[in-house]
Amino acid sequence: MSTKSKVFLLIFIILLIDQVSKIIVKTNMYMGESIPVIGNWFILHFIENNGMAFGFELAGNFGKMALSLFRIAAIAGLIWGIFHLIKKGAPTGFILALGLITAGASGNILDSAFYGLIFTDSSMTNPMIEGSGVATMFPAEGGYAGFLQGRVVDMFYFPVLKGYYPDWIPWKGGDPFIFFRPVFNIADSAITIGVAWILLFQRKYLKTL
Repeated sequence: MSTKSKVFLLIFIILLIDQVSKIIVKTNMYMGESIPVIGNWFILHFIENNGMAFGFELAGNFGKMALSLFRIAAIAGLIWGIFHLIKKGAPTGFILALGLITAGASGNILDSAFYGLIFTDSSMTNPMIEGSGVATMFPAEGGYAGFLQGRVVDMFYFPVLKGYYPDWIPWKGGDPFIFFRPVFNIADSAITIGVAWILLFQRKYLKTL
């Protein structure tokens, strides 16, 4: 299999897993619902965010639109870069790492671009109404937001270590802390793994660029 086939197969697989997992969560869980998977340190916890990876956000509609447009430009640049590097004979590992980053960015931009159009809004559950808070896909009445105004679905939560900051730490002493606090998705993971792969294993090639 050629390098081009490998990288675009990788992008397709990551996108498929990312979108299927998000659709399952969006159509079966209410906002804020948690399902323990492995004890109390691996939890499916459904939240949505308006912005970047791991729940970070840019405020307001302008911030969200700017981030979405930046993502689209970045994805276009990454795809162009992949084709260019393949022609140059760049290491397969470097190209696959770029493929992971491209897949992750694409996965989250799909949420922003289309989820507001194809889903009803997720909300907290009402204990008096069975199934309340769970979104419907392709509702007859339309979605909850316009194009590029949808929210990114996150669900993986690993509160591996819980405790309290030592009293001697200024402003934080005695406050509770959780590691790892951010809630994320497959797309976020792909971006993180791709960047880490480049930094750990492709630094020699980076110096030649």
